[in-house]
Amino acid sequence: VQLQASGGGLVQAGGSLRLSCAASGRTFSTSFMAWFRQAPGNEREFVSAIRLNTYYADSIKGRFTISRDNGKNTVYLQMNNLRPEDTAVYYCAARKIDTRRLSTTSGDYDYWGQGTLVTVSS
Repeated sequence: VQLQASGGGLVQAGGSLRLSCAASGRTFSTSFMAWFRQAPGNEREFVSAIRLNTYYADSIKGRFTISRDNGKNTVYLQMNNLRPEDTAVYYCAARKIDTRRLSTTSGDYDYWGQGTLVTVSS
């Protein structure tokens, strides 16, 4: 199983980016897929997740939107109104088991993408 994240880059505050996470090796249509991020010196933190519903961290609620295309086995994170504090390496992740219970703990996710850097300048 592989997760390939892409779409990061440098953007000015207030701008937008869309991250993509393409999965291969198995389908995740009924499993949780999520985005985490890690800023320098910080722990990895939960950003958003999707299974049948969507879930968001308070810090990005109203600005980011997670979605999935099951036909392409891909999850997206549309990030609008970006702020300098959103600067981080963003990782996509997926759970192996099909559970209805949301987890915001990185240790509960079994598969990880390589990370894509998002830099927001002020």
